[in-house]
Amino acid sequence: MSKHSVKDWFVVTRYWSFPVSTMPVLATFAYMFSKGFLPGGFMPYLFFVLCLLGVVLLHSAGNVLSDWFDYRSGVDNENAFAVPNLVFHHFEPQEYLRFSIILFVAGCVVGIVIALLSGPALWIIGGVGVLLTALYSFFKYHALGDADIFIIFGILPVLGTAYAVSGQMHWDALVLSLPIGIITVSVLHANNTYDTESDRAAGIKTFAMLIGGKTSSILYAIYMVIPFVSIAAAVSLSKLHPLSLICLAAAIPAWKNMQRAFKYDSLGIEAMKGLDQASAKLQLLFSVLLSAGLFLSVLL
Repeated sequence: MSKHSVKDWFVVTRYWSFPVSTMPVLATFAYMFSKGFLPGGFMPYLFFVLCLLGVVLLHSAGNVLSDWFDYRSGVDNENAFAVPNLVFHHFEPQEYLRFSIILFVAGCVVGIVIALLSGPALWIIGGVGVLLTALYSFFKYHALGDADIFIIFGILPVLGTAYAVSGQMHWDALVLSLPIGIITVSVLHANNTYDTESDRAAGIKTFAMLIGGKTSSILYAIYMVIPFVSIAAAVSLSKLHPLSLICLAAAIPAWKNMQRAFKYDSLGIEAMKGLDQASAKLQLLFSVLLSAGLFLSVLL
């Protein structure tokens, strides 16, 4: 692997997608902070950093393994590809596979440290996370990728982070799972919708393929609405502090994403191009604003 630079390997991880894994951790920590659930001392902050590191490593491992599977299965080829590295032999398949294994091992080590320091529930949460991450391509190829991603990035990091920083299960923190998880699903859904034809040619079956391009574009637009409605509902039910509504400012880029998806009738599948990265950016903005509101709520 020495012939590639550190930057080359960093690009392989698809770093632009990291907000979908790190933001649930940040928002959950902010939630726990706002509720006064953090014990004293520096340990909750150490666990927060370790959780961020762990999810990034496992997310990177999953991204690299997914690209390896896409190449091996023919989803990525010279006529249709999402990542050109393997198709044009900038990297060899065995390099991707080895790198993915290294990242998985590193992520598991971090997870084991967290579990040893916090409590037994982390063994279950972390184990399920690793398993679902490793099996992502299988689920994706059988139209279950969206559900898999929602669990990996919407439910598990919320429960895991809440438990790690407090030492107790906090099911109430799942109020964050729907808004954050749906934005993450929209990243995958936009990508799968745009790749429908190449995925069909490769013989796989994604959820976007099952419902068709037009319906997929409408569903994407719905995904852009759900996070804001769910936060407003949570505030109205006193599940979140009113300052959480700061995140509604992110409705501006969400609306722009919706407008792009609404052009499906005139542009066809090209309307979905780039919406995966746009959704990842939305995740970053939405979650940072939500977290800021939760942190600020302590001052009031």
